[in-house]
Amino acid sequence: MRAGPTAERLTGAGAELADEVGFDQVTVSALARRFDVKVASLYAHLKNSQDLKTRIALSALEELADRAAEALAGRAGKDALSAFANVYRDYAREHPGRYAAAQMRLDPETAAASAGVRHARMTRALLRGHDLPEPDQTHAVRMLGSVFHGYVSLEMGGGFSHSAPDTDETWARILEALDALPRNWPAP
Repeated sequence: MRAGPTAERLTGAGAELADEVGFDQVTVSALARRFDVKVASLYAHLKNSQDLKTRIALSALEELADRAAEALAGRAGKDALSAFANVYRDYAREHPGRYAAAQMRLDPETAAASAGVRHARMTRALLRGHDLPEPDQTHAVRMLGSVFHGYVSLEMGGGFSHSAPDTDETWARILEALDALPRNWPAP
């Protein structure tokens, strides 16, 4: 006998659907088709498609934070930076729809209670040895996130597919540069 839908099962199925068809294509209707039930029956577990997408985003942020924390354990310096960055790149490659979900803009209250806070703390921990004062530390956190996300997004979109050198080589060089940058942070 097949288990019926619950909010947790619907979120998991929605995340799988996002990886298959793209996060922007995930709707309650598409999920109902997957469960072979009427759309109305899912509203006992979900408010609407936005609620479903928010749940998927929160789940993806949690998965990503768990992977990043595991990768960072026992590492420091450039090794930690590389491990952290590679978690993002690998997650985006393995779960493109979930990665897109993790980029979703959340309302401030939901964001403050999400694993996004863990991501920010881990990014700040990567910079701890560089003694960057505020607001420079916040600028550096934003820079790292922008570079990780920007590169991954361009790579996944095929932006580097027709040029040499290999994207792995470029990624390694970027990580080298990002490791050196906080030691040479420009004065305001």
